[in-house]
Amino acid sequence: MSGKNDFEERIGYRFQDPTLLEQALTHSSYTKEHDLPRICCNERLEFLGDAFFDAIIGEALYRRMPKTEEGYLTKLRALVVCEESLAETARSLGIGSLLRLGRGEEHTGGRSRRSVIADAMEAVIGALFMDAGYEKTGEIVRALFRDRVEEALAGRLHSDYKSELQEMIQKVRPAEIEYVMTGEEGPDHAKTFYIDVQVDGVVWGSGSGSSKKEAQQHAAKEAVRRRRQDVL
Repeated sequence: MSGKNDFEERIGYRFQDPTLLEQALTHSSYTKEHDLPRICCNERLEFLGDAFFDAIIGEALYRRMPKTEEGYLTKLRALVVCEESLAETARSLGIGSLLRLGRGEEHTGGRSRRSVIADAMEAVIGALFMDAGYEKTGEIVRALFRDRVEEALAGRLHSDYKSELQEMIQKVRPAEIEYVMTGEEGPDHAKTFYIDVQVDGVVWGSGSGSSKKEAQQHAAKEAVRRRRQDVL
């Protein structure tokens, strides 16, 4: 229980109905393993949290940028309301250690899997809405994702690092960019792929992910981050 109390302190809110937080932290693998109804897992709260996360961040951007057209607002919101953003915040709050997982999910690294903790973060937002209402949930979400919003407004967030890396290189010289898979592990339903991005045969970055596409983006992101610090 102390872990959940600490979590509530970190988000600055004490749940009136603790069962909502418990459900938000319950993965479907746990309900399946314990022969509980599927509605006892966090998927319904995740569905709700997804909708209100969109609305809260959309409203924040709308108010911050009164002269900005809808198209650009949509792009900025997508940079904030994404799996990477949710997982990053979930890790900072220690959500992984609080999850109720089935043994199989536990053994395959579910507590640190990006998709699992991102979904749980959305479920927590849904639980907050059910327990505290929109205004209080908005206050908490804006505080938790403030840095992410500021980075988006400052142009420091990018959703397509592969394109950014290609543009970065092309500005300097022509080069061959290749994404090479260096390994994979895990069962078919929960594989992790490892990929290097090579520029003219030299490794510039490495990444992993639950899909080849995600691993490529992570490798490109690392390459972009490193090259920003160097002179090409």
